[in-house]
Amino acid sequence: MKRVAILIAAILAMSALPATAQTASGSKSQPPSDEIVQMRQEISAARKTYNAKVAEAKKTYDEAKAAAAKERDAAISAARATANQKKS
Repeated sequence: MKRVAILIAAILAMSALPATAQTASGSKSQPPSDEIVQMRQEISAARKTYNAKVAEAKKTYDEAKAAAAKERDAAISAARATANQKKS
């Protein structure tokens, strides 16, 4: 009697497994809809445009920073030259 009960329980457990596996894999294998693909392409394009504008702004910033540093260095050199002339 115990052997029959164990055998029935094993058969029921094994028969439930393939149905669960098919349900889980069926929901994951659906291809993405066209709307999702289009949304992702638009997001990618927006990010690319943003990155291009940021790169341009950084270039402008670096150029302005270099010009300001050049002016600063010239002012420092002039101040040092003036200080050295007063010592002599």
